[in-house]
Amino acid sequence: MFAPIRGFTALQRTPQADLKLGTVLAFVAGAANAGGFLAVGQYTSHMTGMLSALADNLVLGQFVLVGAGLVSVLAFVLGAMSTAWIVNWGMRRQLRSAYGLPLLLEAVLLLVFGLFGAVMSLWHTVFLPVTVVLLCYIMGLQNAVITKISQARIRTTHVTGLVTDLGIELGKLLYVNRHPDVQPVRADRERLRVHAQLVLSFLVGGIAGALGFKHLGYVSTLPLALALLLLVLRPLLDDWQRLRAS
Repeated sequence: MFAPIRGFTALQRTPQADLKLGTVLAFVAGAANAGGFLAVGQYTSHMTGMLSALADNLVLGQFVLVGAGLVSVLAFVLGAMSTAWIVNWGMRRQLRSAYGLPLLLEAVLLLVFGLFGAVMSLWHTVFLPVTVVLLCYIMGLQNAVITKISQARIRTTHVTGLVTDLGIELGKLLYVNRHPDVQPVRADRERLRVHAQLVLSFLVGGIAGALGFKHLGYVSTLPLALALLLLVLRPLLDDWQRLRAS
């Protein structure tokens, strides 16, 4: 049952495994980001927008919004820090699930969001800021996972860099080499394919997340949590069996 996805979060990495994991996580990030916008009226993976809004609100004297933006950015940073702590802790203990543990935490938090989001919405004023902070933390947590695993080659929660690299490679691809005595401009077709796949996965995830939240509400995050659990279950079971045998 787990054979096709066994290597997604394995310690021994290949570029193919990184891309497969990145594609799944880009889908999850797109779904959580788009669905989260319908839930809280704010995109929570976009730290560029967060900092820009923080600066605007600071100039306009909206200090409550400045505080909310600052906490959201700090939550994203704390999510990335948590991934570093968890992965290094797992590595020190030679756990096969070291890369999967942050995704396990993300899955649990998405389950919390999905199961209790409807309840939180009843006390909108109280829990809305908490929900925004939670989603920012999740996004920081996830983006740091694939960044650390792929040695910063792949990002999943924001696509500005991906679209930029995609545009660069497309520019190279369409460049007309008219001087045979000069080194020709060549596109990195593999890099082009990787970035296009990740951008498309984020887009499809966003559409799925928006549709899911529109028709199902908060419970639409449960399949995302289950998908993450499926990715990390095999390494977790391997570690459990090894610990029991020792």
